Amino acid sequence: MGRRYDVVVVGAGPAGSAAAQSCAKSGLSTLLIEEQAHIGVPVQCAGLLSCSAFHECRVSHSSILNSVSGARVCAGNASLSFNAAKTMAHVVDRSLLDQEMVIAAADSGVEIQVKTIGRGLDCTRHILHTAGAYGHEEIQYQVLIAADGPRATIGRMAGLPRAPVYLSGLQCDIAYETCQDKVTIYPNASPEFFGWVIPMGNNRARIGLCGIRQVREKFERFISGLGHKTTHFVSGTIPLGTLQKTVAKGIIAVGDAAAFAKPTSGGGVYTGVRSARHAARVAAQACESGRFDAGFLSRYEQLWKNDFGRELKTGYAAYKFRQMIPPDDMEKVVSQMSDPAVQDLIVRKGDMDRPAGLLTSLLVHPRMYKALGITVSSSVRSLSRTFR
Repeated sequence: MGRRYDVVVVGAGPAGSAAAQSCAKSGLSTLLIEEQAHIGVPVQCAGLLSCSAFHECRVSHSSILNSVSGARVCAGNASLSFNAAKTMAHVVDRSLLDQEMVIAAADSGVEIQVKTIGRGLDCTRHILHTAGAYGHEEIQYQVLIAADGPRATIGRMAGLPRAPVYLSGLQCDIAYETCQDKVTIYPNASPEFFGWVIPMGNNRARIGLCGIRQVREKFERFISGLGHKTTHFVSGTIPLGTLQKTVAKGIIAVGDAAAFAKPTSGGGVYTGVRSARHAARVAAQACESGRFDAGFLSRYEQLWKNDFGRELKTGYAAYKFRQMIPPDDMEKVVSQMSDPAVQDLIVRKGDMDRPAGLLTSLLVHPRMYKALGITVSSSVRSLSRTFR
């Protein structure tokens, strides 16, 4: 038999590092494995973290490239802009942030093993079969935390369900002059989600979009005319809709592996790190009690549902509703939302990580009645086309 650990964590992104560090701090022998040779690469993230998400990572400010206080939304000839007059989010170098979190995990006693993949799973005997720089190994665990991102290889081997929706994303860093304290959102650049321009400081920006169909074509149209001084290009996948089940015998899925990305923004660091710490808490309880069955581990599901489950459910409903709004009607909606009273509401109640409160307030705001009428009409037309 190979090595034995209380907890093995697969995937050294923010969720995996947070889970591993929390487990080690609870006194559990912990191994963190990562398929890449270098932590934090390739970068597959827009790198825009709310202040709350950044705080959850418990890192220094060394990875911050820029900070923003507001946003613009542009759809056709319509636009709206708002500014909170305080820092709302940080633009970060994700590779540096990920590296700092892994170092913190190592400093807490976590054993790190890079260039290693999980290639097989024996759920009955709690054995993870790995391959990589250390050759082929059989590693025994009591709890296996799957933090292996959208591909969710561990979850698939364990029989966990797949996410309902997968978005494809493309993004590049270019030399581009833009407002440095506002993110710009372009909903019509990709009607299945949106496009974005994120200021990085020093006249550079991250420009990208996510969608389901013809993503490459949409991306090329979106960036045309913005210049070709690209310094970095990435692609990625965002799972939406949360899994019906996030635990199996001896296994807990966290972050993108559990489809915890926020449906309103695609961001997954906040929910990923919080879910990771919930998982570590339950892993410690499981190791103490000697209970590793799915029934016992399901207390993890109650923790994350109580924490941010409502936000994901509300956000996913908003995402599905948005699919029914064509570009012409989106332009009308944005025009209606440019009302100063609506902008004030967005500033007062806007929260990147917990948008349910703002969405609910917008639904009952008198100045939004006309916009709601437009979206309802769009939905009816969309449904009528579906049933033809």
